[in-house]
Amino acid sequence: MAGRLSAAGWELVDDPADAEAVLVNTCGFVEVAKKDSIDAILAAADLKSPDGPTAVVAVGCLAERYGNELAASLPEADAVLGFDDYPTISETLLGIVEGRQHVPHAPRDRRHLLPVTPVERPAAAGSIPGHATAPSHEVEDIPGWTPPVLRRRLDGSPVAPVKLASGCDRRCTFCAIPSFRGSFVSRPPEDVLAETRWLATEGVREVVLVSENSTSYGKDLGDLRLLESLLRRFGDTGISRLRVAYLQPAEVRPDLLEIIARVPVVASYFDLSFQHASPTVLRRMRRFGGRADFIDLVTRIRQLAPDAGIRSNVIVGFPGETEEEFAELLAFLEEARLDAVGVFGYSDEDGTEAATLPDKLDEAIVQQRVEVATALVDELMSQRAEDRVGERIVVLVEGLEDDEDGHPVAVGRAAHQGPDDGGTIVAVDGIDVNIGDMITATVIDVAGVDLIAEWVDSV
Repeated sequence: MAGRLSAAGWELVDDPADAEAVLVNTCGFVEVAKKDSIDAILAAADLKSPDGPTAVVAVGCLAERYGNELAASLPEADAVLGFDDYPTISETLLGIVEGRQHVPHAPRDRRHLLPVTPVERPAAAGSIPGHATAPSHEVEDIPGWTPPVLRRRLDGSPVAPVKLASGCDRRCTFCAIPSFRGSFVSRPPEDVLAETRWLATEGVREVVLVSENSTSYGKDLGDLRLLESLLRRFGDTGISRLRVAYLQPAEVRPDLLEIIARVPVVASYFDLSFQHASPTVLRRMRRFGGRADFIDLVTRIRQLAPDAGIRSNVIVGFPGETEEEFAELLAFLEEARLDAVGVFGYSDEDGTEAATLPDKLDEAIVQQRVEVATALVDELMSQRAEDRVGERIVVLVEGLEDDEDGHPVAVGRAAHQGPDDGGTIVAVDGIDVNIGDMITATVIDVAGVDLIAEWVDSV
């Protein structure tokens, strides 16, 4: 959206109070994200004044998912735009600022918009958020981005996400994402590489490939192993580190494990969506695998790359989850000793199959299991961090600040640490270090899941 608006002549400002229109990019996945999105819309609406913003516009997944229902329940938003509004976002936004009323869309299941057969989708796909390339007209004079990438950076971070694919063909009973993100569609490899090369010229050192299911990449392009060949091509893009987000355990292939573990530019980092470890719970989730399968996968990863980072999410309190099934999940977590784990208590999501399942657990039981699982993973993650004391790591510096004693420190992440997995703190008193530098350091201590490291050298 920022790329489209910049190309059309809009000026992006840092402070919403200085804007004519404030776009709130909402999330529609889980309740806490929905609430945060609505709170952000309300906060933006409070800024409206004759000398400030005149329009507040909801965009993103919550707007797409609820459309006219959201517009009716949230009059503070002057408009609610769905994904189909993105190609004409400039003209639409101009009309809203001028006072024209925008008719919000009626939500529909976006899985039905593309052919069932994946290889037929590229020819049929229209505008998909995050997949657009630059318009054919001359745009080199627009600051912040260049063709063929239709993107405008919103910060100067040395880390940036790149869209690998959108949508999902899996039918997990707890997940509503496919209904509003649609069927799985890969971005062409050349678009992904071109965007990465452009980001490198903008000072980005680490790129995170993001999608709803990265292991499915290429199936609609006629190559189920396209991710493996794509990852080998990032070495000459100008970035220093590549990270792949969201791998589906049931689709992980031996060659993919080896490439992530051994290709130099690819971080040895495995973001695996386990969700549970009890085979019976996983079947009710319409997922595959179980404790033994997942332990085998973790073991294979650590044989390939002993220092690799492994993260996951788990859901506790799923309908019908017994004490024995919950105990199996805890046993898996204890045996796997993952580097980072997010624990979520089950709650019904609109329109999902799980919302119709019997044997719902009492909310107090769900919360109690969340607390038990969280306490366990907190301890295990701290232990994994302690295991790294003495390890030599390469840290990407993302921030510079002073510690509690006033000494300068660099804050960043090692290859095994994802964007939300904790970080590494390196004392740099008397050392010339800048944001975006890659530095070698030795881990000397821990602070919970964070590492305390000693500077060795610049990379």
